[in-house]
Amino acid sequence: MREMRKAQRQKDEVWASGVFDKAPYVTVSMVRPDGTPYGLPLSLVRSGGRTFYFHCADEGEKIDCMRSNPIVSLSAVSRCTPKYEEEKNNFTEYYDSAVAIGRAEIVTDDAEKIAALRLLCERFLPKYMEHFDEAVNRSLGRTTVVRIDLLEPPVGKSKP
Repeated sequence: MREMRKAQRQKDEVWASGVFDKAPYVTVSMVRPDGTPYGLPLSLVRSGGRTFYFHCADEGEKIDCMRSNPIVSLSAVSRCTPKYEEEKNNFTEYYDSAVAIGRAEIVTDDAEKIAALRLLCERFLPKYMEHFDEAVNRSLGRTTVVRIDLLEPPVGKSKP
């Protein structure tokens, strides 16, 4: 990871991981087979230290991109507060953000897929976990789960 221009705002891996955990969406950026960029906000969940999961359909642009080039970039913002500072006659923004680089891979093991889907449901819809087993039994065969393993520690940035 490149050195940050304002190094005093840089945060460590633990802090950056917290940003990813709090952000409702993480932008996953990848490269299309023709070399053009492709990025979209996805609902990710982190498992352990440096592994993320999301689910999607078994075909489409994300899958095409990952098959062509599995290296992805993750970026997230968990806090964003624009502010006009009257005493300084200054417009600014206070934020917490994180970035990371990883390798995306389609999960083929059913036990890992179920565990990842459980983590996603526990994060985003914890009140409905009593329906999880029925839903996963019904849709596991047509649900694609993607694992992203980070290739280096995530980096955070904050303007408090």
